[in-house]
Amino acid sequence: MARKKLSQDDIQQALVDLPGWSVKEGKLHKQFKFKSFAQALGWMVTVGIQADKMDHHPEWSNVYNRVEVSLVTHDMDNSISSWDVELARFMEETAVPLLQK
Repeated sequence: MARKKLSQDDIQQALVDLPGWSVKEGKLHKQFKFKSFAQALGWMVTVGIQADKMDHHPEWSNVYNRVEVSLVTHDMDNSISSWDVELARFMEETAVPLLQK
């Protein structure tokens, strides 16, 4: 997928398919809560490998079973781009089986 800046309408449309995601301080944002620290860390490694392949890296932090994520494309004037949405979708797909209910 080619990288492109997203309009506010594009972002709102993308959020329809990204449960729990919002725009916070101009970035796509979500807090994931896993069943354990090991699952949170394992998920971060999986996402980290994919992000590195994309050459697109999240801003994130981990405390025990929670991972807080913010996505923005730094080399596109710190705006939300199609790559942020693509990485958010990957995060959702890989997190669903691990999330604490």
